[in-house]
Amino acid sequence: MATTIQVDESTKKKLQSFGTKGDSYDDIINRLYSMAIKEQLRQLLFEGEAIPIEEAIAEAKKKWPK
Repeated sequence: MATTIQVDESTKKKLQSFGTKGDSYDDIINRLYSMAIKEQLRQLLFEGEAIPIEEAIAEAKKKWPK
């Protein structure tokens, strides 16, 4: 089901700059969303918020021993 969203003319032009021939605004927004998700994951992994897998496993074993 399609919906309508309102954006300023300047925002519309910015969105158009990310599109290629034949792209709908939905295509562009979904592409930008995918890029944003990847950037969030990159920040989590490379900006000190992630822990090594061995440490995560050790913590999990402490919380849920067999």
